[in-house]
Amino acid sequence: MELAPVRGAATIEEVAARAGVSRSTVSRVVNGSTAVSPAALEAVRQAIDDLQYVPNRAARSLASRQTRAIALVIPEQTDRFFGDPFFASIVAGIGEVIGESDYIMNMLIASDDVSAKALGYLRGGSVDGAIVASHHTSDTFLERIADVVPVVYGGRPARVREEDYFVDVDNVQGGRSATAHLIARGHRRIATVSGPPDMPAGIDRLQGFRDEMAAAGLTPVAVEDGDFTERGGALAMSRILDADVRPDAFFVASDLMARGAYAALRERGIEPGRDVAVMGFDDSAVATALTPALTTVRQPSLAQGRQMASVLLDVLAGRPAAHATILPTEVVERASA
Repeated sequence: MELAPVRGAATIEEVAARAGVSRSTVSRVVNGSTAVSPAALEAVRQAIDDLQYVPNRAARSLASRQTRAIALVIPEQTDRFFGDPFFASIVAGIGEVIGESDYIMNMLIASDDVSAKALGYLRGGSVDGAIVASHHTSDTFLERIADVVPVVYGGRPARVREEDYFVDVDNVQGGRSATAHLIARGHRRIATVSGPPDMPAGIDRLQGFRDEMAAAGLTPVAVEDGDFTERGGALAMSRILDADVRPDAFFVASDLMARGAYAALRERGIEPGRDVAVMGFDDSAVATALTPALTTVRQPSLAQGRQMASVLLDVLAGRPAAHATILPTEVVERASA
């Protein structure tokens, strides 16, 4: 909430510039929030003294009210949220931790463009903090939420700010491990169905694939974006097969895309696990439901959800919290590769 200074006094932006922190950090200090580091707290207090900044008392009183509510924000289409088992695992982990706290959780599926009503709800004092379970580089509205309440991101934000908190898995290493697994089994003509280029997870997994291929002196046969959806995986696989580049192995950057890729391969008479190797990413329920069972990279989605909630609760309570938490991944070998 914006804190209006008295006429002729310094602005909150001037205090932020003097203290070398963000506007949101100044707002939190003035509002009495404990979600500020000791160094930032001292810098802001000194800047306030130097500039004789005086916030509006009514706004400060309103902003200091606690709601004991946390928003879970999911900037995805509804069908994508309900169709991807990754989200179910993340939400389950978050729910476990929040359920044991004094907070309640409100879920907001924000689709392509969050409405003014939803943004007003998040910025208007209805929640004490927010957890963002997925995000794209175009989701600029998230920073407008983080200017008002503490936010913990699931996955590395596209533009990491000093004050941001996020919990991610090591997607680059996961991409490298998947590719190394295929190379170690003698595959050399390897293609990838990647995640969308506007999501850090998609970017990082593709980077890991490219890095491991380069380290082995290999060039990717093909790279196609599958949008982290089953249909996208099928379409991307079809584009690779249409190009007649004849890969002997595929790194598909999500299990859901791998299910679509299986279908596209079989339409061409190509049997996964027998004619070509297929590697996934997630180790979701999809991986074991496929035939042959999918070799994949396990990411600890449930643990990631728990950690995201724990970090936010620590921030809200004024306890020390890591700004960046990176969880490991591991290869789970099954029949497909």
